[in-house]
Amino acid sequence: MSSLVGIRIPQEFTVDAAMVAVSNGDLVETVYTHDMRKKTFHYMLTIPTAASNISLAIGPFEILVDPYMHEVTHFCLPQLLPLLKHTTSYLHEVFEFYEEILTCRYPYSCFKTVFIDEAYVEVAAYASMSIFSTNLLHSAMIIDETPLTRRCLAQSLAQQFFGCFISRMSWSDEWVLKGISGYIYGLWMKKTFGVNEYHHWIKEELDKIVAYELKTGGVLLHPIFGGGKEKDNPASHLHFSIKHPHTLSWEYYTMFQCKAHLVMRLIENRISMEFMLQVFNKLLSLASTASSQKFQSHMWSQMLVSTSGFLKSISNVSGKDIQPLIKQWVDQSGVVKFYGSFAFNRKRNVLELEIKQDYTSPGTQKYVGPLKVTVQELDGSFNHTLQIEENSLKHDIPCHSKSRRNKKKKIPLMNGEEVDMDLSAMDADSPLLWIRIDPDMSVLRKVEFEQADFMWQYQLRYERDVVAQQESILALEKFPTPASRLALTDILEQEQCFYRVRMSACFCLAKIANSMVSTWTGPPAMKSLFTRMFCCKTCPNIVKTNNFMSFQSYFLQKTMPVAMALLRDVHNLCPKEVLTFILDLIKYNDNRKNKFSDNYYRAEMIDALANSVTPAVSVNNEVRTLDNLNPDVRLILEEITRFLNMEKLLPSYRHTITVSCLRAIRVLQKNGHVPSDPALFKSYAEYGHFVDIRIAALEAVVDYTKVDRSYEELQWLLNMIQNDPVPYVRHKILNMLTKNPPFTKNMESPLCNEALVDQLWKLMNSGTSHDWRLRCGAVDLYFTLFGLSRPSCLPLPELGLVLNLKEKKAVLNPTIIPEAVAGNQEAASNPSSHAQLVGFQNPFSNSQDEEEIDMDTVHDSQAFISHHLNMLERPSTPGLSKYRPASSRSALMPQHSSGCDSTAATKPQWSMELTRKGAGKEQSPLEMSMHPVATAPLSVFTKESTSSKHSDHHHHEHKKKKKKHKHKHKHKHKHDSKEKDKDPFTYSSPASGRSARSPLFQTEKGTKSPFPLCPEECI
Repeated sequence: MSSLVGIRIPQEFTVDAAMVAVSNGDLVETVYTHDMRKKTFHYMLTIPTAASNISLAIGPFEILVDPYMHEVTHFCLPQLLPLLKHTTSYLHEVFEFYEEILTCRYPYSCFKTVFIDEAYVEVAAYASMSIFSTNLLHSAMIIDETPLTRRCLAQSLAQQFFGCFISRMSWSDEWVLKGISGYIYGLWMKKTFGVNEYHHWIKEELDKIVAYELKTGGVLLHPIFGGGKEKDNPASHLHFSIKHPHTLSWEYYTMFQCKAHLVMRLIENRISMEFMLQVFNKLLSLASTASSQKFQSHMWSQMLVSTSGFLKSISNVSGKDIQPLIKQWVDQSGVVKFYGSFAFNRKRNVLELEIKQDYTSPGTQKYVGPLKVTVQELDGSFNHTLQIEENSLKHDIPCHSKSRRNKKKKIPLMNGEEVDMDLSAMDADSPLLWIRIDPDMSVLRKVEFEQADFMWQYQLRYERDVVAQQESILALEKFPTPASRLALTDILEQEQCFYRVRMSACFCLAKIANSMVSTWTGPPAMKSLFTRMFCCKTCPNIVKTNNFMSFQSYFLQKTMPVAMALLRDVHNLCPKEVLTFILDLIKYNDNRKNKFSDNYYRAEMIDALANSVTPAVSVNNEVRTLDNLNPDVRLILEEITRFLNMEKLLPSYRHTITVSCLRAIRVLQKNGHVPSDPALFKSYAEYGHFVDIRIAALEAVVDYTKVDRSYEELQWLLNMIQNDPVPYVRHKILNMLTKNPPFTKNMESPLCNEALVDQLWKLMNSGTSHDWRLRCGAVDLYFTLFGLSRPSCLPLPELGLVLNLKEKKAVLNPTIIPEAVAGNQEAASNPSSHAQLVGFQNPFSNSQDEEEIDMDTVHDSQAFISHHLNMLERPSTPGLSKYRPASSRSALMPQHSSGCDSTAATKPQWSMELTRKGAGKEQSPLEMSMHPVATAPLSVFTKESTSSKHSDHHHHEHKKKKKKHKHKHKHKHKHDSKEKDKDPFTYSSPASGRSARSPLFQTEKGTKSPFPLCPEECI
């Protein structure tokens, strides 16, 4: 449960005189020391606040008081004040919007925005202040960054209301805060950028969450946990625990936030926006009243929101029961997959619609409930609500119009507009123009609908919903016909069409042109259109002087050449005409009279050059040098080199041109035109370059590592993950390696070896324990490379046990050679041979006392394994001496990290100490001859263990002694740990063969072996 810090929180920070300390609450005073070298800032926060929302930023900040709202103050690093003024000039409008829709004033007495370098994330919201990356600052000349930065500012301000002022009751209620803040941020976006941009954003977010859930198996918004056992884990399909925020994959957490605001939108569809905003107002009003109760802290619970409390507020305000919706989308994971097709029954004048569901694939669920279908007929657009009940649904929808395509009459659309259509392409017997499934996106779904190509073309031309147009463009890629070409060209020429739809149409037209390459007539696709729109009338190959006053034209102008460069002729080469055209655009680019910067436009021209590159054709395996370059490639390389040199003299905003140049050079390398060498990228990836340049260079090194299977570069990347001073860069490297891995668990690779396993194991256990995002990124990478099973590159485990905790059995690891050792002599002559344990009984219980195993008491198994592994000494796994000191023989492998609860114990629940007496020594023949003892019955071990130092942990006379036994064993382990404190605290890797949680000690099918996550981060 979130706890709130006291009502009047004084904060004092003493810094150098040249520095400024920015923290939560109001600045009370600033006091200098006697020598005037230091000063102390006194802040006072008068509102109860969760500890996680307390922040501090110290730096040589320049200060700007917002000219529109004097209670708002902005801070930036030196020399950036002009950029700060422009970037934050819009913020007061965001304040006004949120206060208006929530009918509630901003809850704090002040607000501070702080722009810092090397930020952990781009946007971080805290009580009464937000911390941003300084890279978000921009001037009035920059077009592309402006909407992105404004969205970041609006996002952080939404979280001030829900996330900082109102906190969550527990981690399971996180979705409520993320959902509400994302929802009101979406309302701001709709008001600021328009309905089309809002619908496009919702479609984009929906596609992202659908793709992620189908790939990983689902995102659960409101996890409910039982007794902590594995079978009670609601997300057993994941390789990490969702019990705590600090064990989540970063990508999962991002998708979690995405799904939360989409579900909040579904609730709005159910109860209406008016009731939704009333609920938010009620939550804020109660919290505001509670925050003013200075001496009644029991009232502060109103400042914590829970799932049940939120649903109760909805019920009280709207009077509607949304429990089925919550059960469908919040209490269970997965999305819906619809497959639709139709047939028109002319005799009955009925549309026979069939909708199937796939709810057996990972990440899917069965949907039962209403589903809206929109049918555009000759007489207008009609909505129908179907009730989805079974897996396969056949539904008859009566049509309102007869087929009469020969009659000239305007056709009414959904928005009331009436248009003339050329109906010659449609079916003569059918009045149907197009059909849409769930047009309002009121279900988290993926829809695959089959209809004729002319229906998609009509939908693209005449449907006014941008989502419908995007769906049409995607579908038309499968229909490369002259009619599709004409429909896409018409969209490109329509200036009133949404700019993002026109941009998508460019790339679709390029794909269709490539499919129609043998029958294509006329100039290359889009060339004549671009010439007509943006080039001089007297000289078509010279582009006009840049004028970006029309942003829609600007985005189309920089997208069309990139799409044109994807065109290919019959020989699968970029047409010479297209390459010459792009080079002319670069050559004659003139930005002198333009009030906006053209850096993003020039970067797109370089991307276009990169898209035009095709694989090199080598003759007699000749080595590519600069002397024997293809003439076209030489021209491309010269332009890239010129741009790179110009960037060093006149750097562009955020070095966008350098970033594009680096990507283009990597494309030339991959296609065999220039020698593949990572040296250039490694130099640009070094600390000191701008972060965007570093990320682009690192992306190229990651790709080189995969393509060339370079172990040296992989080690260089892993070293940077461990040592780079910028946390964001370290996180991005792990993320890029996970998305573009050098190898995967299902393939053989020379890069897969014991040293790599050991390195990653240590990285995710102790090397990144200070940063949960890095640690979880390391876990994701490990899972991508090796999966949940034992890495194939490791040698056969020595005395590996498979522990089936459910059936209470322990058997020899199935990866061990099954042949049993015949006798002592063979064992002595072959130290690598392993005995086979056959019919191993339950080692956790006494045969005379059939009491049930208490799985929380795991010390018995630890003592048992420790005792018998002490009997069977063996040399350490070869090849790992440089990664693990010979003296270190302890393994501490937690099962699921319990996250960072304040009540978390310092010692993991599932730990196993496997001590070695003869570490580093060779085994004597006598010791080797002890291996066959493992084939003896369990009773032999049991008798012998009673005389060992762990005997008092093996037998219980009855269940009542369990608690006493646990307490006793804890003291014993404390004593043992003190003796071991002299050795460094290390985590043994799976490669060492000593980890109880490594793949050496696998669990049988039916129980999962999750990755260990350090509990050291607990605060």
